[in-house]
Amino acid sequence: MKKSRNTTLEERIQITQDCIASGYDYGGIALKYDVGYQQVYTWVKKFTKLGNAGLEDRRGQRKLDQIPRTPEEEAQIEIARLKHENYLLRMERDLLKRLEELERRDVFRK
Repeated sequence: MKKSRNTTLEERIQITQDCIASGYDYGGIALKYDVGYQQVYTWVKKFTKLGNAGLEDRRGQRKLDQIPRTPEEEAQIEIARLKHENYLLRMERDLLKRLEELERRDVFRK
């Protein structure tokens, strides 16, 4: 497993552009820039979906010089959060249905 290294926004942009130009050779680009394959894949995916803004480090408190998220970005983040919450609730519902069914079978056996 490759140890991660810190990269700047400019480096991430360069890496993703090189990867796209090379025909999505994630492994080759990962070796060239000494970063992980999965990290390159994730950056390219974010870059193609959101552009340069997708490669910004948005962890922690907002930096004063950082561009605030656009309403579209906020909406995409909220949609993704709601989809994940919906998925978890469906799983919980299905699990409870299955548990109820198993309990019903157990009652009839006694």
